[in-house]
Amino acid sequence: MIKGRVHSIETFGSVDGPGVRFVIFLKGCAMRCRFCHNADTWDPHSDDLRTADELLDQAERYRSYWGAEGGITVSGGEPLLQIDFLLDLFHKAKERGINTVIDTAGQPFHPEGEWFQKFEELMTFTDLLLVDIKQIDPEKHLQLTGVPNDNILSMIRYLSDIRKPVWIRQVLVPGWTDAPEDLQKEGQFLDTLDNVQKVEILPYHSMGAYKWDRLGIPYTLKDVKSPSVQQVREAERILCRKGKAEEQ
Repeated sequence: MIKGRVHSIETFGSVDGPGVRFVIFLKGCAMRCRFCHNADTWDPHSDDLRTADELLDQAERYRSYWGAEGGITVSGGEPLLQIDFLLDLFHKAKERGINTVIDTAGQPFHPEGEWFQKFEELMTFTDLLLVDIKQIDPEKHLQLTGVPNDNILSMIRYLSDIRKPVWIRQVLVPGWTDAPEDLQKEGQFLDTLDNVQKVEILPYHSMGAYKWDRLGIPYTLKDVKSPSVQQVREAERILCRKGKAEEQ
């Protein structure tokens, strides 16, 4: 029996997909993003192991609050590291008529072999993906997250090819992800996609820094301030231009 390695549960999520969401945070992540506010999810070990049916039974207690758009969202950590569990969970969720969303940074993606076959199947049970683009520039991405981004961009391109709806999320970190040239390059990339329903600019904050201290890990962005309203609006102007143009 497949069990998911769970970090925590949020029963009334309002920012993790459409409507009210039952959010399942899974353990494990191979990225080491300098601005991560969930560093306590990096370690894949969990004492909270649950089956798909156990989680779905709990989720359905809140179904009356979901409305027409709500459902479950699986976040992390990086949920795609537990792809076998995700397959079981989403397959059973669809049997119950539950809307399914994955919140991912795409790092485990590779477009071949057994893993990719599982990913293809998983997409048939997935309604929407929330995809984090940490940084479009390859070198800056490596400095910011500790991993390359070529496979991540390949995943986003594949999702466009199969017309799988995505919301793109960009954390705006002053000095790291707010350079106009990088945002312009990212905007040009997004313009080539056919499946982006929404682009969200998430202002950087350091509210998760205490977790780094608790884990004994140096927090290298402690002197970085949150972006101003003007900086956020400028990033929105650059990255959200395609959606605005289509609305006109």
